Amino acid sequence: MNGAKAKASLSLDLDNKWSYMKTHGDSGWESFPSYLDVLVPRALRFLEERNLRITFFIVGQDAALDKNRDALRAISSAGHEVGNHSFSHEPWLHLYSEPEIAGEIARAEEQIEQATGQRPRGFRGPGFSCSHATLRVLQQRGYLYDASTFPTFLGPLARAYYFMVSSLSQEELQRRKALFGAFRDGFRPVKPYFWRLESGRLLEIPVTTMPAFKLPIHASYILYASTFSRHLALAYWRATLGLCRLADVQPSLLLHPLDFLGSDDTADLSFFPAMGMPSGKKLELLSEILRLFQAHFDVVAMEEFAEGLWPLSDLPVVEPEFRVQAESNIHHHSEGAL
Repeated sequence: MNGAKAKASLSLDLDNKWSYMKTHGDSGWESFPSYLDVLVPRALRFLEERNLRITFFIVGQDAALDKNRDALRAISSAGHEVGNHSFSHEPWLHLYSEPEIAGEIARAEEQIEQATGQRPRGFRGPGFSCSHATLRVLQQRGYLYDASTFPTFLGPLARAYYFMVSSLSQEELQRRKALFGAFRDGFRPVKPYFWRLESGRLLEIPVTTMPAFKLPIHASYILYASTFSRHLALAYWRATLGLCRLADVQPSLLLHPLDFLGSDDTADLSFFPAMGMPSGKKLELLSEILRLFQAHFDVVAMEEFAEGLWPLSDLPVVEPEFRVQAESNIHHHSEGAL
């Protein structure tokens, strides 16, 4: 290919302040406190300066609130793709019944399209929540891809840390028992594949983890590692990029809002790793992370990446297997949601 770079994808899960507070078990989330008015302009400037077009996975509840409409419209106006990140951002989405999942996805879809002018073609479950029912709903609604799988063995450790620093009740802990996935998720593929469904196929683009070792490589993890050693954090990232090229993995890199926000922006989210860093220091390191990413790969939004994968005939086809099934006796919908 004359030395052409392989494509890779970049996305940002637009989890808002209230959704972090809700998952953490903090009071006050019901009023839907937001940092989108600060985050979105900052992120859009940062991406424009680096000539990056990415995918923003938007929570439907945010799109339904008038106070967020200008910020969300600016994302699509800047030429970025918008994806569906559920309506209520409940990481126990896999416990919903199939009709409830269908309602959740459709409701978010409607509000996101009204707010941004774009109908989402991709979906990522909150907290990497995924189920056979979710995949069926996405395929029936004509989605181009799902991006909810997180192939790592460290999910239980991440969940244990999150629970340790939370103020959750036993009932709330039970709901979140599958947050960040199970150990067996580490055996899932790192490369894209198709799910085999009753009425067709659905493309899955996993959140990339380090090939062979299946260690997380979110920008958030690298930023956290930098609080101990910036040199080692970047060495870890360079090694990951090298392994991706050796293993012929086209990475799907995940960003989070708190990669752009620091201790000078909010003090309410100090439980999140690397939130002791000021925003300027974070942005400087994030700039280096993405510079290296672009040096190795042609970085595009997930929709463009997915469209290039659909015609391929050699992608594996995988049967959906999920141990945790819907539990109709769990009351998952939270009071205060629109």
